[in-house]
Amino acid sequence: MQKSLHIIPEKCTGCTQCEIACSMEHEGIFSSSKSRIRVFKFHDEGRFVPYTCTQCAEAWCQRACPTGAIDINARTGAKEVLATACVGCKVCTIACPFGTINYVPDSGKVAKCDLCGGDPACAKACPTGAILFIDAEATGFEKMRAWAAKTDTGASATA
Repeated sequence: MQKSLHIIPEKCTGCTQCEIACSMEHEGIFSSSKSRIRVFKFHDEGRFVPYTCTQCAEAWCQRACPTGAIDINARTGAKEVLATACVGCKVCTIACPFGTINYVPDSGKVAKCDLCGGDPACAKACPTGAILFIDAEATGFEKMRAWAAKTDTGASATA
């Protein structure tokens, strides 16, 4: 069974523990700027929203990569950057509509969420449960389809 990150924005307090845990897991230092997850701050509204790679089924970053450096991990389903194949051209960063794959100047390559090999540090570190690692079928498109079915007003039947 594939699992994926599920973010519940209304539970996020903006503590950035997810960012710190991610940077420690991947870079060995506590630095939000080196994290593969970010907490977007809506200061005027007093809201915070964690965001990271959604591991798209039809990943634009993967399709755009001219060297095939983004591959699917068969165990986790994560689209992972293969450092040995990445040439740092940044085409994938342009292709990603969500801005969740980033160029890393220190390495000259790109980095994105890889689900920490199936045990995401961000989800473990989140003190409020705003980031969960759950069955992939409970997230994404199928969840939206179920919600739409519950709220169907019949408008589509007349179209």
